[in-house]
Amino acid sequence: MFTIIRWIFQSLVRPLLALGALLAAAAGLRRALRREADITGDVVLITGGSRGLGLQLAYEFARHDCRIVICGRDPHSLRRAERELHDFGAEVLAIACDVTDQKQVESLVQQVRDHFGPVEILVNNAGAIDIAPLSSQPLESFEQAMDVMYWGTIYPTLAVLPEMRARRYGRIVNVTSIGGKASIPHLMPYSGAKFAAVGFSEGLRAELAGSGVLVTTIVPGLMRTGSFLNAFARGQRAREYAWFSVAASLPLLSMEATQAARQIVEATRRGEAERTLTVPAQILARLNGLFPGLTADINGLANRLLPGPGSRERERGLDVHLKLPPGQRNLLGWLTALGWDGARRLNQLSPAEKEAVLQQQADDGQGARLTRARRPGPNNQ
Repeated sequence: MFTIIRWIFQSLVRPLLALGALLAAAAGLRRALRREADITGDVVLITGGSRGLGLQLAYEFARHDCRIVICGRDPHSLRRAERELHDFGAEVLAIACDVTDQKQVESLVQQVRDHFGPVEILVNNAGAIDIAPLSSQPLESFEQAMDVMYWGTIYPTLAVLPEMRARRYGRIVNVTSIGGKASIPHLMPYSGAKFAAVGFSEGLRAELAGSGVLVTTIVPGLMRTGSFLNAFARGQRAREYAWFSVAASLPLLSMEATQAARQIVEATRRGEAERTLTVPAQILARLNGLFPGLTADINGLANRLLPGPGSRERERGLDVHLKLPPGQRNLLGWLTALGWDGARRLNQLSPAEKEAVLQQQADDGQGARLTRARRPGPNNQ
């Protein structure tokens, strides 16, 4: 067995790690040679900006003295994010909007225009995650994923594009996923919608060439934003939540949200065509491009380790966590400590939910490493 493991490492893993390091170095050199635009004072509209990566992007754009607009469906989450950004020193406007509704999106852009002026940087970031095998995914999971992550990218883009073209200036940043480059088992609705978003983003950049409007496709791997608490699990819900939350929290597999946001803003300023975040995501994207059959076989092996089918009823990640037996909850809390830290900083939980988790930790004697909130300022982002 040891001989087989050593052969796998020497023949497959080590060359792939070397390839990933080489690709990262080459990408870094290309980025260093590009000139960054001055975005000071630009109006930045971030969909899905009330929490997670969207909120971290709002902080990062605010560091460049941009005027920030965040939108989301939950007005309470929006108000909390708006207060925190205001306390951070940002010039910010928060507007409730469902990006799956074209009329709401058009109203959103008009409100931004009335308050700040035309949108100069659009960040299409809104997303939703359903975790389950195909047999546990109802059709509406696929429909909802397309509504949020495909049409929720097209509607804002079409709303801001005429003014950007007229001014011959603008940036459109589409936050997709490595799941839009290589489909991931148990995330098929998400991956399908992200593939569609990647296709739209790449085609849009080509059609806008020479117009002064630059389109950047962002392809993140896993990030430590605490998003697993607001993801939905179906099938064997506890086991689905467990694997996804751990993967989205471990350092070698996931990226810290601050680092991700800085890279995205840098790519935006340089007008890059695409940037893939995290070395594992870079390796997977390249491997799938060169050897799609091999990648599918590897994903097939990974799928055998994932939970089997179960209920089609979905449950939010936080609710799944709170229902776990104390021993499992404590172990999972330690394994996902970095993810919980991201959740605390990036508005994934309401004050009442934070208190419920803290009370449960006290009852358990440990649990998830959630501390009482502190604002994400310059030294603790």
